Amino acid sequence: MQKLTNKEEEIMHILWKLKKAFVKEILAEITEEQPHYNTLSTIVRNLEEKGFVSHNAFGNTHQYFPVVSLEEYRKRFMHTAIDHYFNSSYKNMVSHFAKEEKISAAELREILAMIEQQEQSN
Repeated sequence: MQKLTNKEEEIMHILWKLKKAFVKEILAEITEEQPHYNTLSTIVRNLEEKGFVSHNAFGNTHQYFPVVSLEEYRKRFMHTAIDHYFNSSYKNMVSHFAKEEKISAAELREILAMIEQQEQSN
């Protein structure tokens, strides 16, 4: 699975939200710096070439839909980020967020409880 550009990720998030959409519907969802219609159409076609979306044709217009789920992409992205930025260590990742005060002790306890529950169910 190829890494997406920031703009491609933005478009994918819109498609994951809408489930299926024409380019004009995607354009309507972009709140900041709307690209030209043709530029957006090119980005969507690039996503299709990369295997992230497909389309149904209605005459000359296409309705696009995601082929890769948000969960699939998230899983791949997280593994890559953890490998590259935290030396493949989830402990290093959690420690980083704790030091940056992005996660609280209460949230860490919740995570531990989920892990313990998962281990008990296996």
